[in-house]
Amino acid sequence: MNRGRHGPKLGAVRLLLTLAYDGRPFDGWQSQPGGNTVQDLLENAASAIAKQPLRVHGSGRTDAGVHALAQTAHFDPPEGLTMGPDNWLAALNTKLPRTIRVMAAREVDAGFHARFSACGKTYHYELSTSPVLTPFRHGLAWHLPRGLDAGLLAAALDAYRGRHDFEAFCARRGNETEATDHHRTLTRAEVSPSGGGLRLTFTGDGFLYKMVRLLVGTAVQVATDRMPLGEIAALLDQPAGLPHGRSSHCAPADGLFLEAVHYDSPS
Repeated sequence: MNRGRHGPKLGAVRLLLTLAYDGRPFDGWQSQPGGNTVQDLLENAASAIAKQPLRVHGSGRTDAGVHALAQTAHFDPPEGLTMGPDNWLAALNTKLPRTIRVMAAREVDAGFHARFSACGKTYHYELSTSPVLTPFRHGLAWHLPRGLDAGLLAAALDAYRGRHDFEAFCARRGNETEATDHHRTLTRAEVSPSGGGLRLTFTGDGFLYKMVRLLVGTAVQVATDRMPLGEIAALLDQPAGLPHGRSSHCAPADGLFLEAVHYDSPS
């Protein structure tokens, strides 16, 4: 559907952006009154270029301090604005802080939606097991220098894979209606070496609020011998009422990265 750098047709064109950002300076993705969110800054940049208000729709929220390697978002440029995707990419990056970059931009069908067209996401979480956390990983990894059993960590992650009711592994936002269906399918939950530590990677058809951070925090409890492995099974797939409670072990935002948003069809 690409019409070239300088020659898009006149009329409404939906653009899909892929963004990377360092989450440390921002109050998350979702627009807030203070204006210090990735969505706010992106909308301000797009609106300044278009010289009229534009709304940007993201694939989902990331919390304050959470990073993204490939967050996706779409918006509809105004009719008659003769800018191709490459023009938009360059223009947006001149108006965004250096901690937010548009990495790619392309046209998609008008029925595409960054959030509702997504069929899954991949997140990864960085753990630093070095005796001393290098300043170059400050805010980018959870520092756990002692007592982490990688074998127990892998076993904990293995327990998460498959389709489960993850209600015990989500937090309540408090200002919106809670989802009634907490079932999600994780096709990937694994640990691998990552410079000076470990990387935990999760791929699923959807994630609840703070779900990845709670999965990581609970797995770390198992891996540091503070929780028996069998307790994970007790927390998963609980009957109504959560007789075994919710996990209260939420990993810090520092090490969490949105790695990819998956679509069955890109446009």
